[in-house]
Amino acid sequence: MSTVPPSRLRLSPSAAFAVVAATFVWFLAASSAPSPLYVVYQDRFAFTEFTLTVVFAVYVLALIAALLVAGALSDHLGRRPVLLAAIALELVSVALFLVADGVGWLIAARVVQGVATGVATATLPATLVDLAPRPARAGLVNGTAPLAGLGLGSLAAGALVEFGPAPTRLVWALLAAGLLVVLLLVALVPETVDRRAGVWRSLRPRVGIPPRARAGFAGLVPILVASWAVAGLYLSLGPSVVVQLFGVGDHLVGGLVVAALCLTGALTAFLLRGRTPGRVLAPAAALLGTGILVTLAGAASGVLAVAAVGTLVAGTGFGAAAFATFGTLATLAAPHERGELFAATYTLAYLSFSVPALVAGTAATMVGLRPTALVYGGLVVVLALVATVLGRRSPVPGPVCPAT
Repeated sequence: MSTVPPSRLRLSPSAAFAVVAATFVWFLAASSAPSPLYVVYQDRFAFTEFTLTVVFAVYVLALIAALLVAGALSDHLGRRPVLLAAIALELVSVALFLVADGVGWLIAARVVQGVATGVATATLPATLVDLAPRPARAGLVNGTAPLAGLGLGSLAAGALVEFGPAPTRLVWALLAAGLLVVLLLVALVPETVDRRAGVWRSLRPRVGIPPRARAGFAGLVPILVASWAVAGLYLSLGPSVVVQLFGVGDHLVGGLVVAALCLTGALTAFLLRGRTPGRVLAPAAALLGTGILVTLAGAASGVLAVAAVGTLVAGTGFGAAAFATFGTLATLAAPHERGELFAATYTLAYLSFSVPALVAGTAATMVGLRPTALVYGGLVVVLALVATVLGRRSPVPGPVCPAT
């Protein structure tokens, strides 16, 4: 831990923990805000589902590249300067969205946003673990904050698009104002790690799991892949499915699709606090698969209520999976290894999030949205079933690193 002395210009650890948690929520809210807007952009700029998923996928690819390059940067340079740089980049991306008047601008904005979110995503969880009085609290917030941010961002953007003026401008103006506040507050967060040599070496693209964390991490892979593949389906094609398969043109409903999955997940992760994370893995996978199966039934029959129930069940599984994975990760690495571990975790998560969605966008353009959604969902159900079986047979081991 850092030995930086207390200062009147620095927040207390508890206040800093709250600021970093709120920053996590705001970052993920910004990342999901485009989801309800995709339909608006698609109509305004006249592009296909494939182009839509390209706009979606370039964000994730940029995010993964940032994780690979800068994932361990805060372990060497310090948490606060890396977070401030990520927030500044996020402000640049929001400015690009504000002036966007074509697909090229959207792609540029999403690339910059992906880099900013990738750097932040590797650093924020590690900072929360550093600041938390107990690893369990950091695990809870790391499991709930991203889901809450994804859900709130999509819901708020959908409401503003449906009821507010200038639908492609107001969302970004409000996000920019919030980011400026976050920038000022993060500047007051105390540093939690001492600078170490090897900053430039840490920028070499790589994915690594600290040796002491590998056994625990391996047990998390199946549910991590299944749950984030579900999130990719909802955030990329969810609003389009509502419009085309169910004939609902209300943009708020498009935002509710993502919010139903993610906010249900955040609530579930919160309610599970105090449980042993490893014991939640198999039930989480089972709920995830069941929810998607019910959602597919709704899509096949055209009954929106059935699909909505399925989304809520899948969201419960999604939240339980987040609680189980991040609750375990919070105990697996020493302070100087946490940035690297979370970077590797999110690299796998976002690959699962983006690659299937990009393939689905191509397929939707070629064969239609309904068969694409049904096949995609079916594959997720199979993957969730595998994760359920593996979760029962190979429980995640206990902590391999003492709490710090």
